[in-house]
Amino acid sequence: MMKKVYTCFCTDVIHEGHLNILRRANEYGEVCVGVLSDAAMVGFNRFPTIPVERRMEIVKQTGLVKEVMLQQEIMYDKVIEELRPDYVVHGDNWSEGPEAAIRENVIKNLEKFGGELIEIPYTYNENVKRIDDQMKEKLAMPEFRRKRLRQLIELRPIVKTLEVHSGLTGLIAEKTVVESNGKLDQFDAMWISSLCDSTAKGKPDIELVDMSSRIRTIDDVMDVTTKPIILDGDTGGLVEHFVYNVRTLERMGVSAVIIEDKTGLKKNSLFGTEVEQTQDSIENFCEKIHMGKKALRTDEFMIIARIESLILERGMEDALTRARAYVEAGADGIMIHSRKKSPDEILEFCHKFRKEDQSTPIVVVPTSFNSITEEELAAAGVNIVIYANQLTRSAFPAMQGTAVEILKNHRALEVDSKLMPFKDIIRLIDEI
Repeated sequence: MMKKVYTCFCTDVIHEGHLNILRRANEYGEVCVGVLSDAAMVGFNRFPTIPVERRMEIVKQTGLVKEVMLQQEIMYDKVIEELRPDYVVHGDNWSEGPEAAIRENVIKNLEKFGGELIEIPYTYNENVKRIDDQMKEKLAMPEFRRKRLRQLIELRPIVKTLEVHSGLTGLIAEKTVVESNGKLDQFDAMWISSLCDSTAKGKPDIELVDMSSRIRTIDDVMDVTTKPIILDGDTGGLVEHFVYNVRTLERMGVSAVIIEDKTGLKKNSLFGTEVEQTQDSIENFCEKIHMGKKALRTDEFMIIARIESLILERGMEDALTRARAYVEAGADGIMIHSRKKSPDEILEFCHKFRKEDQSTPIVVVPTSFNSITEEELAAAGVNIVIYANQLTRSAFPAMQGTAVEILKNHRALEVDSKLMPFKDIIRLIDEI
């Protein structure tokens, strides 16, 4: 009786490394290949560029497999219990880093049924590197990147978005993968905040940094990443300017812009009523949304309306009235904001809004109400969570502390233990 062999691929192309694994797998028995689902792939790997049906078909076309199936989850518990393979074959490139958790999971499950893990030396040469680089370039192209936020909203329980303000912080958002409780996870998207962009340039957050400068930051991030970008568009400015800006952002490959319903000199929302802030009229803001949507060339770019009613203590009914009007005007999503420590009013808004609108995406920024978990937000109907300033706020005290220690000790020895080795930073940066 032929032995059963299982291996899993999460790839859009088949190169010589995959073929080598399949040939070696055939030496042990009949080969079944699992193709990782889109939802599982985006949890720890790159985003697929072709439908899963096509990915399964290219595996079949190798002629080296008896069966191709869909593997719905990153971990192998269900597939090994179902197939009970004699062997699982995999490349040996998962022994370190977060993927080591997958390897441990496979070994643990094989032990239950007397199976064996066979590890094949990973194939890495110039040809394989070129194919990998081409895949990354494809993912970074505007036509692929721009639509990815909408795709993620459909695929993910909640789209986890991290603030970035430079190419280096973009790489942190792009490449950070963690293993926790037997699961792998990563950030889904990036948020380019006007506050953090201004702060990085040493300027106040009053829309002083113009769109041309903001676009340079976007370019820096886009040049080294592939994940979708949501831009903080402040108030959106004059309608006449906004229509040109959204078209520019759409052409660049940005996925969404969030604009807030305030007018006048911009003040950070977390000041609330401590400073004078003026909320725009519903009619004016709806016109801005409508004109922005009218200017777009695709259905992929999202204009998300940020409601400041709770920040300005205008009440829940005002927030809901504005949400209805903004959706009617064409908004692709609603961001509801609060500066309270408790998430109660955010959850109340979500509950009431979802009673009458099941589909419009909801975005939240839990800066003040940071005790609430992603799972709780998703259960309330939230689609996107933005960690809007944590990288900037964590970097500043660390850098300031280092500067103080150098001045106090007149040398750098005392700070050395707190510093990340430069080779670890370099590893983030891909060489051409």
